[in-house]
Amino acid sequence: MSPRPAIAAVLDGLADMHVHSGPSPFPRRFDHVEAARDGARIGMRAMVAKSHHHNTQMDVLAMTDRLAEVEAQVFGGIALNSTVGGLNVHAVRMTLRMGGKVVWFPTISSGRHLDCHPEDGAFPTTTVPLTLERIDIVDGEGALKPEAIEILDEIKEQQAVLNGGHMYPEYIKTLFQEAHERGLKRMVVSHPDFVIGADPALCRELIELGAFIEHEVGMYDPEGTQKWDPKQLLTWIETLGPEHTVLASDFGQQANPKPVDAWLRVGEALLDLGLPEKDLRRMVRDNPAYLLNLDA
Repeated sequence: MSPRPAIAAVLDGLADMHVHSGPSPFPRRFDHVEAARDGARIGMRAMVAKSHHHNTQMDVLAMTDRLAEVEAQVFGGIALNSTVGGLNVHAVRMTLRMGGKVVWFPTISSGRHLDCHPEDGAFPTTTVPLTLERIDIVDGEGALKPEAIEILDEIKEQQAVLNGGHMYPEYIKTLFQEAHERGLKRMVVSHPDFVIGADPALCRELIELGAFIEHEVGMYDPEGTQKWDPKQLLTWIETLGPEHTVLASDFGQQANPKPVDAWLRVGEALLDLGLPEKDLRRMVRDNPAYLLNLDA
């Protein structure tokens, strides 16, 4: 799919903070370099490679020679699921100090995700048999575990991004309240209406704490597996404001289109629905650039 000049110009310089390229135990359609190379079709400035299972910053470093030929900057991060030891500050410290940019609190190991997908990590079917353990960030009294607080301090020190993962909304709120008190400036809630179940009222509370709300254009792509109505996305944007919203693809799965094609289709759909170009640019370029500290 070749970009039309109008939408390509609007998307130029975007930073995709949620790309599921490989390697991964889940089936992926391309690796991080191939994803970044394909991003050149829309002038992608940066992307973050996400895995539910491992620290992707080491992948990125291993691909340095190939990435040198790609225009976009590629960053890794770490999701605090059982395959990395859960709330493992040592793994977080290594990831961020090796150049990683994002720490996702538990995704497929969160209680909320397991409620929605009790198939124990087969989301979708893994290419190899794996085990999964539930990871909670609070103790029996509902207080944040000390290791979660230590991780917050490491994120702050490295000026990285705190992402609430797939946790229960009340856990995300507890985490972000502590993060706000400790002075963290870069916080993100991914797909509040998928798995997590955070309504706009709660999202406003999280925004007050300094969070951005991330919506995934892949879920609104008519060629993808979800096929949600873009009008729903526009309603979220109008309700919370483009200044508090980040758009990302959440694509790279073998069963879905390439992220760029989702960006083109959904971006154009939003413009057709009346979203101003400046608002789309803010959500795909300016807000992610701030979160990733690209202009430091």
